[in-house]
Amino acid sequence: MISLMTDWSQLTHAYGTAEDVPGLLRAAGPDPENPAWNELWSRLCHQGTVYPASFASLPALAEKARESTATERTMALLLAASIVASTDRPYGIPDPKNSYAAEISELIELAEEALRHPSLADGPDRYVELLEALLAFEGVEVWGEELHGLSGEEFEVPCPACEAENFVVFGEYGYFSTTDSFYMNDAAGRRRELQPAAISSLEGLAERLHARALTDGQHKVADALTYLFGSAHCAECDALFRVDHAIVSRWSN
Repeated sequence: MISLMTDWSQLTHAYGTAEDVPGLLRAAGPDPENPAWNELWSRLCHQGTVYPASFASLPALAEKARESTATERTMALLLAASIVASTDRPYGIPDPKNSYAAEISELIELAEEALRHPSLADGPDRYVELLEALLAFEGVEVWGEELHGLSGEEFEVPCPACEAENFVVFGEYGYFSTTDSFYMNDAAGRRRELQPAAISSLEGLAERLHARALTDGQHKVADALTYLFGSAHCAECDALFRVDHAIVSRWSN
């Protein structure tokens, strides 16, 4: 049920008045291809920017997720997570983690339940998206927005020594760093082999994510995490750097 207490005409989204949001929220069903989701995303989290109506939608998104099965609540969770994680919000809007603490606490529980569902065993992409959403709800900076590079099997980061852009690649095309954006071609440029972190060396968030992926039967994700929290050589100047540190540095600035 969309809150009758919210005067949506007094709120705005990317295209102006938010009067159309309640209808779109009602129309958005469990199918990720439902066009209402695209309309909602465009209005409430437009290219990562959020608006007063975005936060007002969090209770309704939490309710939609609650009333859906673990396999049907994905879009509600992902949109809510993107809203919560965004730092591009209007001046003076309070942190949603304080204003909507109860809703976010519920969203954490719903994301946890979805992550444990057996249907995610078929592939890592949806699992990584939901894991990223969970981190967003928990207020984990950077990884609540950038963890999806795990399923993309690539992170692009600057070398901390010479600032050359490096593609850190792990998966189908191999496990290496390179400055060649066409690294998938046979004639690609210089590559440097990655150095995955030893499982025994993982600590903090890295240890938690790795252990969780193994518990959830996501062995491919667990393996990718050792490269995310491992090291790479710059393909330009040979400097050795931590991959996760380079990612955090890029997205924290």
